[in-house]
Amino acid sequence: MCANIMVAEDDAKQAELVRRYLEHEGHAVTVVEDGRTALEEVRHSEPDLLVLDVMMPRADGLDVVRILRAESRELPVLMLTARSTEDDLLLGLDLGADDYMTKPFSPRELVARVRTLLRRNRRSAGPTPGPASAADDEVLSVGTLRVDPARHEVSVGGTPVECTPGEFRILAAMATEPDRVFTRQRLLEELHGFDKYISDRTVDVHIMHLRKKIEPAPRRPARLLTVFGVGYKLTDPVKKARRASL
Repeated sequence: MCANIMVAEDDAKQAELVRRYLEHEGHAVTVVEDGRTALEEVRHSEPDLLVLDVMMPRADGLDVVRILRAESRELPVLMLTARSTEDDLLLGLDLGADDYMTKPFSPRELVARVRTLLRRNRRSAGPTPGPASAADDEVLSVGTLRVDPARHEVSVGGTPVECTPGEFRILAAMATEPDRVFTRQRLLEELHGFDKYISDRTVDVHIMHLRKKIEPAPRRPARLLTVFGVGYKLTDPVKKARRASL
């Protein structure tokens, strides 16, 4: 699975290490040293994946991923960061990064994560959706929640909801089977194929942000429910209330 990969990293030694490992894997690698050049090169060459450092001159990695997602560019983004606080990591995911690694990291693990992101991206771009996926022209409805896979749009009660790529994949998967309990592992497969390197916390983060966007009271969710010890399910709160009253 050879790909065109861009590495945006201003530390020359770190960039060279990443480049060597990715080229050994058979990928074609372009290295840039600042955020603004990364944006220009992504627009020009349209790589298959971007390895993006957070701390860079002329636009940091968070600004880069924010702009790319605002332009509706869906290329996978693996962020590299020396920041280890939870808020920084969650912000990167919330802006639309697909995965992150904190420095120092294992180059072998980076190669494995790149491989997983590429596999997941090519699988989702394929002509045949998985058995739990919606047909491209089918709009999914769970109560007043609407998920349109073809247009990559979400709305609640007619009000548009902006979702990151990861959030959308989770919501679309769950909307195909309302009231089914999805384990964290099952939702991880929607995010990253068969990724064994990302923790369950990644799913929890996306669920937390989705609740802020689709729930009237995120701390008392009515649509996106936790099934303790198992995972999550998406339900119609009106139907749930009717069943409870019977």
